[in-house]
Amino acid sequence: MARDYYETLGISRDADKEEIKRAYRRLARKYHPDVNKEPGAEERFKEINRAYEVLSEPELRERYNRFGEAGVAAGAGAGFGDMGDMGGFADIFESFFSGFAGGMPGQTRSSRRSGPTRGDDLRLDLKLEFREAVFGGEKEIRISHLETCEVCGGSGAKPGTKSRTCSTCSGSGQVRRVTRTPFGSFTQVSVCPTCNGSGQTIEEKCDTCDGKGAHQVTKKLKLTIPAGVDNGTRLRISSEGDAGQRGGPAGDLYVYLFVNESSEFQRDGINILSTIKISYLQAILGCRLEVNTVDGPVEHLIPPGTQPNTVMTLENRGVPRLGNPVSRGDHLLTILIDIPTRITPDERELLEKLAKIKGDRTGKGGLEGFLGNLFQR
Repeated sequence: MARDYYETLGISRDADKEEIKRAYRRLARKYHPDVNKEPGAEERFKEINRAYEVLSEPELRERYNRFGEAGVAAGAGAGFGDMGDMGGFADIFESFFSGFAGGMPGQTRSSRRSGPTRGDDLRLDLKLEFREAVFGGEKEIRISHLETCEVCGGSGAKPGTKSRTCSTCSGSGQVRRVTRTPFGSFTQVSVCPTCNGSGQTIEEKCDTCDGKGAHQVTKKLKLTIPAGVDNGTRLRISSEGDAGQRGGPAGDLYVYLFVNESSEFQRDGINILSTIKISYLQAILGCRLEVNTVDGPVEHLIPPGTQPNTVMTLENRGVPRLGNPVSRGDHLLTILIDIPTRITPDERELLEKLAKIKGDRTGKGGLEGFLGNLFQR
């Protein structure tokens, strides 16, 4: 049995768009094949992507809620939400009622099949470095897709020749078989095996595309990555999918982005997180330090008496907001304090004098008690 898409993402049926996106990002990071090498992780990743493709598109989600997986199966290979007509459902209903209402279903299918058909959408997964996702930029990608044959113009016929009406189906694109049973006559309609449903046959095939009207082409594209993208962000490149048939429009290319982790920074929404370690003397006395940010090093003031795990905010040093790069998040810097395990005799003598001056009321005695008391204030 097919899994429930809501169960796949671990969300309730009334989850909003942001909840769906958060759940997808969390699971995509966990099960991406480049990260998770466990058996079954790749299949799980595909299930997660399929669930997100359906539930993130309002129209597909509504169909799924009403009809279940059967309601969105017709568009699974056609793209993500580009199912403005009801062609998929008409095909389902016609398969149930093809033996009834005389010749109407066959005529309906023939007119649709022989007309222009939109090409398939394609998907490409693209990895980005951490800073590339933050600031965006241009990436060159290589894709392989079907393009309309430039020699025959998509007809599949050799130049100077033409197509003719299929003699098997008389141009309908379908063959019908009537079966008589004790319960009555049943008509089975199937795609014509001679013309493959086009209603036309070719006298001589085009040498370039072997009569298919399209051929596989590998090409390079320049892709503009907007600032602020994150794991699972989907970019649509219009008309770069497979070529359509019989003069139909090309499909689209969907690029899914996956961001490599940084050894120095973490991301929380549009905020950047990092840590810095300072000495206990710097924490006591305060100092100015050079801090690494996604923009590069900046000087930052550590005030005297800074406590361990203090979080300091570097405003407008975070991730640009997707769609509004002028607005940026913050860089949240967590301060870690390095307490030495060994000190020189001179350092101990100085610290013991300071401890004596300050007075040690912790009950622990010695330098350790002084330092522990100091950093608890």
